[in-house]
Amino acid sequence: MRQPSSTASSRGLVLVGLVLLATNLRPAAVSVGPVLAEVTDGLGMTPVGAGLLTSLPVLAFASFGAVAPWLARTLGVHRTTLVSLVAVAIGLAARVTVDHELPFLVLSLLGLAGMAAANVLLPSLVKLHFPDRVGTITALYTTALAVGITGALTATVPVSEEFGGWRVGLGVWAVLALVAALPWLWLVVHDRHLEPDPHTVRVTDVMRTRLGLAMALMFGFQSMHAYIAFGWFAQLWRDAGFSAAAAGALVALLASVSIPLSLWLPRVAGRRTDHRSLLWSIIACYPVAYVGLMIAPEPTAAAVIWALLVGIGLTTFPLVLTLIGLRSRTPAGTAALSGFTQSAGYLIAAGGPFTIGVVYAATGGWNVPLALMIVLVVPMGLLVGYVGRPRYVEDQLRDRVVAS
Repeated sequence: MRQPSSTASSRGLVLVGLVLLATNLRPAAVSVGPVLAEVTDGLGMTPVGAGLLTSLPVLAFASFGAVAPWLARTLGVHRTTLVSLVAVAIGLAARVTVDHELPFLVLSLLGLAGMAAANVLLPSLVKLHFPDRVGTITALYTTALAVGITGALTATVPVSEEFGGWRVGLGVWAVLALVAALPWLWLVVHDRHLEPDPHTVRVTDVMRTRLGLAMALMFGFQSMHAYIAFGWFAQLWRDAGFSAAAAGALVALLASVSIPLSLWLPRVAGRRTDHRSLLWSIIACYPVAYVGLMIAPEPTAAAVIWALLVGIGLTTFPLVLTLIGLRSRTPAGTAALSGFTQSAGYLIAAGGPFTIGVVYAATGGWNVPLALMIVLVVPMGLLVGYVGRPRYVEDQLRDRVVAS
């Protein structure tokens, strides 16, 4: 596998590139939501098309994320990162120029494909350039990722209203992607390539290890809670008597909690070898919040507490991303573990919001869905008992070879 060198002179630029890259990994997915009604009206989208549009992010994560390690081996990790960002920029810029549903969906998928590939490569880039600072650098990029989510959710509508409509509100994120591509363009031009690595780790290798399967399940369950919270909790609070604005503010509060915690928790994780107690303490916030929402969902100050607790629980995401780097010994192993963990994990998570919606519609309330979400915390706790211990995917692959 071709790998670029990591010299002292390039590390600063790589760090800037990582932060800008992470900032771009969610606007393509979440910016449509705030203006979805305007987009569907403007393009005359059918309900099927609108449903497909909202499902494209998870489909892109699951499919295109899986091929990112192969692309990195074939093209080089810097080139693949640059191509991914260019795909994001082209997809986001071109889709706002079309007037029909199908090209809008296709171009959206192009942008999301680039986002998905770069998303998988981030842990590998950290392992390649900063192998001794995985926790610290992961903290920086997961914080940037959280800022990107919050910025896209909060800025898309004001930009649309100020500058003439949803096309500008969505298209502006293409400019950010182009800016993010500049450091990677410089790095590609100055890359020096190494000889192919005869010990390359592939996604298909990782999927046959216990650690790979456990990490994918862990990522899937934590993503499921996040998708449910972002997709349904505004409706939960509106049903409890909050105004639309107040319900939206609670979801924004829930999301913003991850910004400071994403800067701190991965650094804490990077200084440890055993992560069970840290992960269990974070995950425990979920059932407390869900029970609170069952007992006291009405508009009181307690709602802020429940939102904060759910937001703390959602910081399982940057911790699992940190573990991807800490549970692998090499950049190739990190890329393969990241590719399988995230691709399989997002597929697992995809059914969560749909299931909760069905249960909510069938029961006419939130107690049963929340009880189901409490049940979904249990496998996360069990998985922590395995993935939280120090072990490495390369070691399990070597053991398989020896055993055979």
